[in-house]
Amino acid sequence: MAQTSAETIKTTPLYEQHLAANGRMVPFGGYSLPVQYASGIMAEHKWTREHAGLFDVSHMGPGFLTLNNPGGDAEADHAAVAAIIEPLICGDITGLKPGNIRYTMLLNDQGGVIDDLMVGRSPLLGGALYIVVNAGTKDGDFAIIEAAAGDKARLMRADADNALLALQGPEAVQVLARIAPGAEDLSFMQYRAFDWNGERLIISRAGYTGEDGFEILVSAANAARLWDALLADDRVQPAGLGARDSLRLEAGLPLYGHDLDASVSPIEAGLGFAVSKRRREAADFPGASRILAEREGAPGRIRVGLMVEGAPAREGAEILDAAGSVIGVVTSGGFAPSLGKAIAMGFVPPSHAEIGTALQVSVRGRAQAATVVPTPFVPHRYFRKSKAS
Repeated sequence: MAQTSAETIKTTPLYEQHLAANGRMVPFGGYSLPVQYASGIMAEHKWTREHAGLFDVSHMGPGFLTLNNPGGDAEADHAAVAAIIEPLICGDITGLKPGNIRYTMLLNDQGGVIDDLMVGRSPLLGGALYIVVNAGTKDGDFAIIEAAAGDKARLMRADADNALLALQGPEAVQVLARIAPGAEDLSFMQYRAFDWNGERLIISRAGYTGEDGFEILVSAANAARLWDALLADDRVQPAGLGARDSLRLEAGLPLYGHDLDASVSPIEAGLGFAVSKRRREAADFPGASRILAEREGAPGRIRVGLMVEGAPAREGAEILDAAGSVIGVVTSGGFAPSLGKAIAMGFVPPSHAEIGTALQVSVRGRAQAATVVPTPFVPHRYFRKSKAS
């Protein structure tokens, strides 16, 4: 993909808010976004872990896939729209309950990941799906989905005239409940619409920090007002791309274009849970033969977590075995503020993927000790309702 030139860098509806808050703006995913604010990445990271961090993720690709001619039967309409997207992905969308969201992957014919995405079933009638894809791949993703939809459905992109905010952290639920009463009733990976000052907000209990939190789709016209309303709460501080990356790394979550790409399968990436049982049994998804074979046997490489001694091993650093032979590469790495240590993720052969395996990483030409450890590095704190509730 060609690099985006400075002349075509876009701004989000919250650009002026970032400047007013002394955000240090950088190009990312074709947009000018804050990498950090005055307090710095470390402080923003820790604030999110302890309170609530507010992120602008408007560069992402939200959209709605809606039937052109819904029949009025909720289950039939949902089955029809699910049948459009399921041949492209490995998730069971037909089985989604109203208002629930599924993490899944758009796959190529070789079983490689074109993108990872969220697909939610509308809690309303009409056979609609709420879809959120990654920023760098959204144009290609939406083109694939539109081609599959043909004349059966229409894809309404919501990235041009909306903003997407992520409120993340243990106090996010109390903050958001004051603005959108009832949001606290959502469980992890559920969403619905809420009214706020005459505005319809689409709120999902989700995020990419490992913390409890929410993503909020709001019109561009009201984005700044919502941003300011959230920041008016003393429990909320703005956070930039730097903290978002360190939080997701501690949470052991892969980032597309780094830990995931078109050559990596869900099994290699350690995301086999996203290949739904019904889809496995039917073997009716792209690259099924490779993915199912890897699931039953052993893939050629596996994504692992590494605890690194010394300086952080960044993306591209070589992973070495105990004897010093190159066996893999780091795909994400950095300092973990919550742990006070360097951590990394990368791909190694299955023979070197067992927890506790002693490895090395090459940092600026020097071998440093590293150990394979479980992920997430920091436990997830998603909120899931008990079945009895």
